Amino acid sequence: MDLNMDLNAPHSMGTTIIGVTYDGGVVLGADSRTSTGVYVANRASDKITKLTDNVYVCRSGSAADSQIVSDYVRHFLHQHTIQLGQPATVKVAANLVRLLAYNNKDMLQTGLIVGGWDKYNGGRIYGIPLGGTIIEQPFAIGGSGSSYLYGFFDQAWREGMTREEAEQLVVKAVSLAIARDGASGGVVRTVTINSEGVTRKFYPGDQLPLWHEELEPKNSLLDVLNASSPEPMNV
Repeated sequence: MDLNMDLNAPHSMGTTIIGVTYDGGVVLGADSRTSTGVYVANRASDKITKLTDNVYVCRSGSAADSQIVSDYVRHFLHQHTIQLGQPATVKVAANLVRLLAYNNKDMLQTGLIVGGWDKYNGGRIYGIPLGGTIIEQPFAIGGSGSSYLYGFFDQAWREGMTREEAEQLVVKAVSLAIARDGASGGVVRTVTINSEGVTRKFYPGDQLPLWHEELEPKNSLLDVLNASSPEPMNV
């Protein structure tokens, strides 16, 4: 078994990212594991990045690629807001991301979900996968953990959800992906955007629901060693 780890490999956010619309806004969610090959480079990274006061983006794929795209789009949207004298719409922000992703598709390895709220169209979610396609959807999922969630979302998502229902759905979905996908893990972060503004929430890993054969979280290895062992067998 080869235990050699390439610590110089590109940082990749194996990732589970989610965007969900509800009656009045959107909820974005993501895990927090950033990996370098098989080595976890950052277990508490923030994959939900602010573009404007009312638009955020969830990042997956190459950490460097997704960060530079977000930085460029944030810069362009700042100029756009100054010129127009009002915040950019979610559609404008998503199309800027799409333009950069498509024009550089041969060099970028990143999939993004843009979500936000504006006074013209309300809450909107746009998926921008590898290659720079843009798709407006009522919900979008991305990253390596998304392959475990398509059937779950087909069954669980519905129109007209309340804010609380949408937030619970996102947290449940990310925790399900963490349970199955080795490249997703850590904590769950959510961002809720509506007419009242932006609300960030943080869910530590030991407060997430456990699924299937997952072990209960332990504070340290000593907790495992000191746990009560089964009674010895009588011969």
